[in-house]
Amino acid sequence: MEKIKIGSSQLLASQLGLGCMRMADESKEKAVEVINTAFEQGITLFDHADIYGKGQSEILFAQALKDSDVRREDIILQSKVGIRDGYFDFSKEHIMKATDGILERLDTEYIDMLLLHRPDTLMEPEEVAEAFDVLYMSGKVRYFGVSNQNPGQIKLLQKHLNRPLIANQLQFGPAHTPMIDAGFNVNMTNDLSVNHDGSILEYCRLNNITIQPWSPFQVSLSEGLFINHPDYQEMTKVMKNLAEHYNVSLEAIVIAWINRHPAKMQTIAGSMSPKRIKDMSEAFSINLTKQEWYDIYKSGGRKLP
Repeated sequence: MEKIKIGSSQLLASQLGLGCMRMADESKEKAVEVINTAFEQGITLFDHADIYGKGQSEILFAQALKDSDVRREDIILQSKVGIRDGYFDFSKEHIMKATDGILERLDTEYIDMLLLHRPDTLMEPEEVAEAFDVLYMSGKVRYFGVSNQNPGQIKLLQKHLNRPLIANQLQFGPAHTPMIDAGFNVNMTNDLSVNHDGSILEYCRLNNITIQPWSPFQVSLSEGLFINHPDYQEMTKVMKNLAEHYNVSLEAIVIAWINRHPAKMQTIAGSMSPKRIKDMSEAFSINLTKQEWYDIYKSGGRKLP
C-alpha cells in the first residue's frame, strides 16, 4: 500500500486509514484480528475519537494492540475531541482534559495527531492555541488537524496557532461529492453550482492540508450506504462492472476512485470486517482511467455542464 506524507508534517502514513468508531462493539479477540489484518495490508494509521463507543473503542483498541503483532511505534494514532453531550466545546480546559482521557484510554504517552471534531462556533482561537502549545510542548501530541471545517474556520484558527494544521476530515465518496460538484458548475445556475463549503478541496490543496475522507460508502449519515440506496443503483452497477473488469472488490473500486484524485487524500474506512479491510486494500493494485472516474461520478445522476 502506498504511503503519503500528511500535510506539511514528517508523518508518513498509509493512504488508507482504519476508523475505529465501531470497535467498541467487538470482542477483544476480534479487535486483535482487525488490527493484525489492517497492518498486514499496509495500514498504519488508526483513527479514533473520544466519543466513539463513549470511550470504549479506544480502551478496547489499546487492549487489543497489546495482544496483536503490531508495535505502538510502528503505527500512527490519531484521535478527535470537541463533541460533548448536546454541544461542541473547543475550550482550552476541555481540549486538555479530553486529550488526557484519550491518552489514558489508548494507554500511550502520546498520539501522533489530535483533530478538532466538528466546528465550535463559540471557539476562542487563542484558547485552542494555548491548549495545542501545552500538548505539543509536553510531548502528548505531535501534530494537529481539524474535522469538517471550511476555509474560513481554518484560517481563523490557523491565525492564532504556532504550528500548522495538517489534516481535515471531510465526508467524501462517489455518492457524496459536494467538494467537487460546484467546481464543475462554476458560473452556472443549477443546484450543483451552489458552493456549500467555500472550495475546501482547493483550499486544502493550496495549503498542504491532507483531506481525510470519511464514510466513503455512504450517501449521508441519514440515508446510509449507496449500494442499498434506490437512487444509486446505476452507480452500483457501474462499479460492479469495473470490479469485475479489474478482478477486485466493489469496495476497492470506491477507494480507487478517491485515490485517483490528485489531491492525495487519505481515506478513513470504518470497517471491522477483516475481509472488507482486505477487499479495500486491493484498491492500490489498480489505477482507474479518467473516463472510468468520470463514468462513476456521472452514474450518481450528476450531469456535467
